[in-house]
Amino acid sequence: MARGYAGKYLEVDLTNEKIRNMTFDEEVLKQFIGGRALACKILWDRLGSRWETIDPLGPENIFLALTGPMTGFYPGPKTVVSGKSPESNGIVGSAVSGEFEIELKCAGYDGVIVTGRAKKPVYIFVKDGNAEIRDAQHLWGKDAKQTIRLINKEIVGELESKRPRDRLWKEPGILYIGPAGENRVRAAAVEQKWTHGAGYGGYGAVMGSKNLKAIVAKGTGPLPEPYDYGKVKDLIQKIVHYRLGEDSMRRWGTGAAGYTVGADTSSEPIRNWQEEWHDRKEFGVDQFERKVWRKRYWGDFGCPSTCLKLASVLRGPYKGAISDNPDYEMQAYEGPNLGIFDPEANVYMSSVSNDLGFCGIQGGNLLAFTAELYERGILTKEDLGFELKWGDARAFERLAWKIVKREGIGDILAEGTYRAAIKIGRMKGVDCLKYAVHVKGIAIGAHGIRSALDYPPPIAYACNVQGGDHTSVSGMGPEEEPGELAWGFMDSATICAFNSVRPLETVWEFYRAVTGWETTMDEWNTIMGPRMLSIQRAALLIGGPDVRWDPRVDDDNPPRFYEPLPSGPKAGQAASRKEVQARKKKWFNSLGWDDLGIPTSETLKKLGLESVDKALEPIRELYKG
Repeated sequence: MARGYAGKYLEVDLTNEKIRNMTFDEEVLKQFIGGRALACKILWDRLGSRWETIDPLGPENIFLALTGPMTGFYPGPKTVVSGKSPESNGIVGSAVSGEFEIELKCAGYDGVIVTGRAKKPVYIFVKDGNAEIRDAQHLWGKDAKQTIRLINKEIVGELESKRPRDRLWKEPGILYIGPAGENRVRAAAVEQKWTHGAGYGGYGAVMGSKNLKAIVAKGTGPLPEPYDYGKVKDLIQKIVHYRLGEDSMRRWGTGAAGYTVGADTSSEPIRNWQEEWHDRKEFGVDQFERKVWRKRYWGDFGCPSTCLKLASVLRGPYKGAISDNPDYEMQAYEGPNLGIFDPEANVYMSSVSNDLGFCGIQGGNLLAFTAELYERGILTKEDLGFELKWGDARAFERLAWKIVKREGIGDILAEGTYRAAIKIGRMKGVDCLKYAVHVKGIAIGAHGIRSALDYPPPIAYACNVQGGDHTSVSGMGPEEEPGELAWGFMDSATICAFNSVRPLETVWEFYRAVTGWETTMDEWNTIMGPRMLSIQRAALLIGGPDVRWDPRVDDDNPPRFYEPLPSGPKAGQAASRKEVQARKKKWFNSLGWDDLGIPTSETLKKLGLESVDKALEPIRELYKG
């Protein structure tokens, strides 16, 4: 048996209420590892021949929750969720931290594959090699905190009643959705804890479409045995020592950047990206520390960085709000992006999104897009039912609820920024797409490219197989942390990239110590990684059924990024279309794709992807010449 793996995957057919265990050959795991890359393999094998006809919110789609061989060993574990994305119609690997992945692996499984659709709301309970489908009607409609409380009480109470003298039972690991997912809002996240979210891709909506409220895991067994335990132990100590030196990350997480990304690099979204620079010192991390209570000793299993704390507002108009201490993305998208520069209001908006199961990035992008349409008079008070002004957290909360409940204009907005822009544009006779800051249906991460001072290069999002994902960007070398190849490996392994060390060869040394396989970083960068990216690219190009992306038009930045920055030290600067076009071709060609980013037959055959090559024949013909 392959080392580092529990050895089996759980497949649950919700339509027929059938459960089975399945395995993958060791050679498949060597080639695709787990997490994001294995998700590509599963989805393409099962759905690739009819990809364009698969409705992401229909029962034919597959929901995946996958770990990798390093999960549980490498400091900072992740679960990667995937499927056909309701936002892009492609494949996105969206990662979330917590304890679910550890409980699942200790229960004897490396992942869960969910097909079909249940007749009524259900959740899946996995424990020590067994699984069952349980009624979840009492959980449907509950927000994040209510869901966690009810499941914890139910499972822990049950375990204690069956084995009262055995142990003090810790709460289980839970992947779950809030009301946004239940109502198939395309910006819905899959969540863990209070409240980490996998938001890219909209997979909360996929769970909702299957009437699946949660997957719950409790394992009492050990983690699978690694190949070289002594080496793994030594490397853990090395990595932990390295990460403990990052004091800023341990104290504040990425939330330390809420002020600096705006003030220092002019790349923070402000009022739907109309600006990217601010010097609002009241939004500095010192003000968060002064005004917002944080649970300091709060982290995920085995994580030395502990970047996400629990935060709460103890006084004032937002008293009682509780959420993850907003990381940078939540600070930016639920703060300046909405015209909010008050730390307490930012925590409040984060708690609203968390409770609704509304992705902070995708949801925050959608809220700000709506506010700009209101500011410009395209949407009116009559359309919304209330006034919507920048900085008004209560109004944005009201809008979020309207979207999640799909009430009135909220039903259109629930389709996500891109689709809503098209529909509202038709309704109002106005081009709304120029205000939609997205790439291929997926909102841009909170790092702009106009100033050229932040890490994303000009084609970071334009060519990204995961759309606007800021954690896996195009055009960066394979050893650069946010690049598609480096991050794609960590999404497959499946580990937290924030705990990666330099040089990255140390991470690969850890991988070999766990698995015993002599796979090298070069092999990933030249064969395995491009194989994963080529499948993701093919899925995007084929798309369907409601949206297809034209590489001649859609492999580009949002229009806003070509508008000059209006303020700050980089005022007047914008992305260069000429540079984007040149770098785009160079990046595509480096992966063995043609100038339009269509993987060539030669490349796909070299990667063993003959079925992908065949599926792309109509695409090549369409754009021929």
